[in-house]
Amino acid sequence: MNFTYSKKEKLKSKKLIDKLFTEGNSVSAYPLRMVYLSTSFDDAVIAKTGVSVSKRNFKKAPDRNRIKRLLRECYRLNKAEYFNNVTNQYTFMILYIGKEKPTYSEVETKMKQLFEKFSNKISE
Repeated sequence: MNFTYSKKEKLKSKKLIDKLFTEGNSVSAYPLRMVYLSTSFDDAVIAKTGVSVSKRNFKKAPDRNRIKRLLRECYRLNKAEYFNNVTNQYTFMILYIGKEKPTYSEVETKMKQLFEKFSNKISE
């Protein structure tokens, strides 16, 4: 798995997102929460991922966009380390549930914790 986040890897399907939130499981490493679901789709990618930041906590769009950029970048750089051994296809939604603006280093450490928890959960 390489360090890209291509269009095929982005979660855009409304049906898939609805299914993810109704049937999916979640893991948390505050201020991040990841909802995941084992699915199958036609694309030859291991995971389709989306990111989201609450409008309730961050009223200004530039703040939300900055956090989403941080989340996507941390995902892009760390996914190869944790998802190389995964055999099933997964759908992920990474949510930022904190109330203050994070730094890149904070997001990166929490993203790694989140991926560790996910890896432990699926290996059980």
